[in-house]
Amino acid sequence: MNKLEFNTLVIKHSDSLKSYARNFTRDQDDANDLVQDTLLKAVTYFKNFRDGTNLKGWLYTIMKNTFINNYRRVVKTNTFITKEEEISQTNLVVSASKNKGENKFVMEDINYALSKLSDEYYVPFTMYFEGFKYHEISDHLKIPIGTVKTRIHVARKSMKKTLASYKFETE
Repeated sequence: MNKLEFNTLVIKHSDSLKSYARNFTRDQDDANDLVQDTLLKAVTYFKNFRDGTNLKGWLYTIMKNTFINNYRRVVKTNTFITKEEEISQTNLVVSASKNKGENKFVMEDINYALSKLSDEYYVPFTMYFEGFKYHEISDHLKIPIGTVKTRIHVARKSMKKTLASYKFETE
């Protein structure tokens, strides 16, 4: 069978393909698009058709697979695209761009909380924060290690209280 004979046979089946397509799409325009996609694929893959096989069944299979693939593509696209007027908080966080302005406010709040600490708590806490070990802080300040641990603990509690609006997950 040559390509011209094949194309003629395919066109003859277009009416039955349209009614079959309406069963899938439930819409006339979508059905016409599906038939057009099916016919295009049939003509494109003419070499894959074997003489003596059921052409109508082959075309129906192409149509069914085309519909399924298009449906999957639409479902996959809809999971990534929000089509609502108002974007939810979770989607807004994902799509919002971050600027460094909020970091400035956070640092100002942290510096304020640190400034509220008295020197006896501020010095051991900042030394510990900078990476000093308890025993190094103890040696430097010439106070017992237990006192260092207590002062750091009290400083943390005070900082958490001052920065309560930031909700700490620990504790």
